[in-house]
Amino acid sequence: MTRARNYFAWQSRLAAHELGRRVVEVGCGVGNFTATLLNREAVIAVDNDPDCLARLRERFPNAPNLHIEHGDAGDDAFRDLARYRPDSCVCLNVLEHIEDDVKALRNMAAVIVPGGVVVLLLPAFPALYGPIDANLGHYRRYSKRDLTALAASAGLRLRRARYMNTAGFFGWWINARILRRHTQSTGQIEIFDRFLVPLMSRLEAAVPPPFGQSIFAVMEKPA
Repeated sequence: MTRARNYFAWQSRLAAHELGRRVVEVGCGVGNFTATLLNREAVIAVDNDPDCLARLRERFPNAPNLHIEHGDAGDDAFRDLARYRPDSCVCLNVLEHIEDDVKALRNMAAVIVPGGVVVLLLPAFPALYGPIDANLGHYRRYSKRDLTALAASAGLRLRRARYMNTAGFFGWWINARILRRHTQSTGQIEIFDRFLVPLMSRLEAAVPPPFGQSIFAVMEKPA
């Protein structure tokens, strides 16, 4: 499938701006976002796929500030990462894949120091849930109201939440509700990434949209 590079860059800029100097990355995969964090004091890259972690080690063999850990935010053992004293945790397009998202978020909150933040990027609007979500292994999509309740259940305060990707909202709705697609269209992704993302990212930076395909959130742990 065509990789949406411009969209990934847009997401990365939003997330990186909110993160501190010692970052836990939940669901690091092969390290595409990890690469943008290596100017930090410490990056703790976590994934439950050993093959991804092996590729990550091969990709960054000489990064002394990179700590690679096998784990899952939904497991109690995740809390052991508190030994790194992270000030932030980032989870991009991962929480929706975890059945018990409340437990996972509580574990993320437990590992960061007081005053630290959890940064999330999630699929937005439960009404958009369709065959593509199910095929991708999504348990749910989120609204701002959902995130307020989720943050409170994890002992966090929702400091910021904004929708993003208005064009994607309509595309996802058409694919999910009208076309009933089970997979994303490579052609649609290429057109969206090449022509819409550069303009849309500038417009949404100036005026946050009232809806979107995704929701970006920053949650803060009380000091």
